[in-house]
Amino acid sequence: MSRIRAFTMPKWGIEMTEGTIADWTVKEGDSFKRGQTLCLIETAKITNEVDAEYDATVRRIIVGGGSEAEPVGALLAVFDEGDHSEEEIDAFVASFKPAEGGIAKGAASAKAAAQEDAQSAPAPAAEKPRIRIETNRPISPEALRLAEDEGVDIADIEGSGRQGRITHQDVVKALRGPSGSAPRGALTLDAEDFQVFASPLARRLAAIHGIALAGLTGTGPRGRISKADVLAIAPQPASATAPAMAAFVAGDNRPDIVPFDRVRKVVAQRLTQAKQDIPHFYLRTSARADALLEMRKTANLVLGSKASVNDWIVKASAMALARHPDVNVQVHGQEIHRFPHADVSIAVASPKGLVTPVVRQANLMRIDQLAAETRRLIDKAQGKGLSMTDMEGGTFSVSNLGMFGIENFDAIINPPQGAILAVGAALRQPVETAGGGIGFETRISFTLSVDHRAIDGAAGAQFLQTLKSLIEEPAGLFA
Repeated sequence: MSRIRAFTMPKWGIEMTEGTIADWTVKEGDSFKRGQTLCLIETAKITNEVDAEYDATVRRIIVGGGSEAEPVGALLAVFDEGDHSEEEIDAFVASFKPAEGGIAKGAASAKAAAQEDAQSAPAPAAEKPRIRIETNRPISPEALRLAEDEGVDIADIEGSGRQGRITHQDVVKALRGPSGSAPRGALTLDAEDFQVFASPLARRLAAIHGIALAGLTGTGPRGRISKADVLAIAPQPASATAPAMAAFVAGDNRPDIVPFDRVRKVVAQRLTQAKQDIPHFYLRTSARADALLEMRKTANLVLGSKASVNDWIVKASAMALARHPDVNVQVHGQEIHRFPHADVSIAVASPKGLVTPVVRQANLMRIDQLAAETRRLIDKAQGKGLSMTDMEGGTFSVSNLGMFGIENFDAIINPPQGAILAVGAALRQPVETAGGGIGFETRISFTLSVDHRAIDGAAGAQFLQTLKSLIEEPAGLFA
């Protein structure tokens, strides 16, 4: 039996509340087969390809590619398994209700209310000149900076960007204007001064000193009048003991406001919750790494791999976790889940923010296998190709900032995991030799952040003892 089907924003993972259509691979009127890719959906940290689960035709696309985020359950498109009329499609769209208990509807109402508030906000007065612009209209930071520098009133500018956003080019066009006169709300300069090619600071200095820009010759690129050109003819303060010096003119120090993106919102929410809800305590130690560094060189040659120092630390951590299952845990409410194998999450800085892909059963891998797997996950993270499967289910995390020269730090636990290992830089340090002399060795510092609800201090200390012994005597990593 043919029917009309709603295609809605899917829910991947407990914490997903919204997603964004990055791109459609089909268009209205296209027929598709089961298994064909329909679109790309961006969530907080990943981009997923969505494949068709049945054969149908795209009758209506409700949310286009590149639009704002939509909540879980929101209607994205309408598919038709038969040959229904346009009236039937319209009726289906009009009667659609989100399946997520009104989540999509409520969020959409909130979004509409916010847009209505923005549209009803009073526009700045046209007659009142000002330097700083306060507005609820969507405008890019560069456009706002230019408007404030040039004193342009943005009330009558029609934005050409997405959803009416005012762009830098929109302000430039308003500044030039078809009539050649000064823009509405500009600084009090002569109208002909706005026809002169000059920098914003040169215009401001000219206004301060009462200098007409129209009579100046610019020495900047393409004849642009610069600050130096204005200061060269500006009145200089008299001094009996020193030559005249140009007065310092402080410029604006306004921040470039960057709203949280979806990844930053999720990271902020999770870290705040972890720090508030998890009773952290910290265990610190350091280990000699000279033997490990030598073995790494030899093993890479023998195995033909490119295992990093961090790969060896992940391997040692995984083997220590297998010997200390009390640390290899997740905390779920009032339950502690212990795991026989170590699924180690590695912290990776990606273009979309901090992500933690998981190396599965790292304790069972050879070092060359582990290095290949971490390289695969890092490459996917850098290319925005991580899937939800790559991210879920870790039992322990390793965060390494040693490559940036950080000696030690305290990491925040990644729930529901029970612990995270912070790794510092490998540093040469002086030590006393057996004969009473001074020698040098390479040491790496480790800080274990522990959830005290699930892991006792003694259990964490024993884990670090095992980790330290594996680092200092790395032959045990091949056992």
